[in-house]
Amino acid sequence: MELAGLVVVIVLATGFDFTNGFHDAANAVASAVSTRALSLRAALALAAVMNLVGALAGTGVAVTVAKGVIATPRSTGGLAVVGAAVVGAILWNVTTWHFGLPSSSSHALIGGLVGAALASATEVRWMGVVTKVAIPMVLSPLVGLALGYLVMTAIMWLFRRANAHRAARLLRRAQIVSASSLALGHGLQDAQKSMGVIVLALVVTGYQSDYTVPFWVMLLCATALAAGTWSGGLRIMRTVGRRIFHLTPAHGFAAEISAAAVLYTTAFVFAAPVSTTHVVTSAVMGVGATSRQSAVRWSVVGDIALGWVLTAPAAAGIAAIAYGVVSLF
Repeated sequence: MELAGLVVVIVLATGFDFTNGFHDAANAVASAVSTRALSLRAALALAAVMNLVGALAGTGVAVTVAKGVIATPRSTGGLAVVGAAVVGAILWNVTTWHFGLPSSSSHALIGGLVGAALASATEVRWMGVVTKVAIPMVLSPLVGLALGYLVMTAIMWLFRRANAHRAARLLRRAQIVSASSLALGHGLQDAQKSMGVIVLALVVTGYQSDYTVPFWVMLLCATALAAGTWSGGLRIMRTVGRRIFHLTPAHGFAAEISAAAVLYTTAFVFAAPVSTTHVVTSAVMGVGATSRQSAVRWSVVGDIALGWVLTAPAAAGIAAIAYGVVSLF
C-alpha cells in the first residue's frame, strides 16, 4: 500500500512538472516570439531543450523544498500530506492557466506544502518559509524590475547612434541567446521543485534516508518539464509578450538577460525557490518603464499582482481540502 502511495505521489509530482512546463513556457519564449526573433515552434523547441539541460544542472533548490519548508512527516499519512500539496499546486496552475494569468507555480507548490502541513498538524518550518521563500518572493521581482530598467537603459545608450534597422536585426539575433539562457534558468529553478517533492516522499516512506536527489528523479522531472514546455502555453504567452508592454527586440533581450541573471543567482548562490513568472514579468515591466510610464499597461499588471497575492493561500486552501478528503480513506 505504501509503495502504491509513493507511485501516486511521483505521478502527481511529474504531472505538476508538466503543468509547470506549459504554464511557464511563456516565461522563456514570449518575448522572443512577440518580437519575431523566433517562430513559435522554434521557440518552444529551444525552450524545451534548455529546460531539460537546466533541470540537470543543480539540486540546491530541490533540497530546500524537500527539507526547508515543512518537517518530514513520519507517519503513514505522510504521503497524504505530500500528495495533497501537489494536488493543490496542480489545481491552482490549471485554474490560472485557464484565465491566462501568469501566477507562480513555485509558490503554488510551497503554498500547497504549507496548507497540507497545517491541515495534518505537521510542523511548518516558518523560518525556512520566511528566509527561503517569502523574502526571495518579494525581493526577486524588485531586482528583476530594477535590473530590466538598468539593462534597457544601457542598451539605449550603447545603440543611441546606431542604425535602427541594423540594431534591431542584431538584437533579434541576440535574443536567441538570451531566450536560451532564460529557458535554462527556468529549468534550473522550476524542475527542482518537483524533485524536492519526490525526495520528500522517498524519505517519508523510508526508501531514502537523506535528501540527496537521485539521478532518475532529476531525469524524470527534467523530461516532464520539457514535455510540458513543448506543449505550449499560448494564453499566458499573450499576456507576458503583448498585453503588459509592446516589446521590441531590444526590450526582449534586456528582459530575458535580466531575468536569467536573477534566476541563476537565486538558484546557485542562495538555493532559493523563486518564481520564474514573477521575475520575468517584473523584468518586462522594468524595460517597459524606460520608454514612458504610460507605455506599461498597469491594469494588466494589477491583475497579475492579484494572482501573485492569491497564489500561495489559494493553493494552501486547496491542499488542505485535498488532505481532508484523502484522510477519510
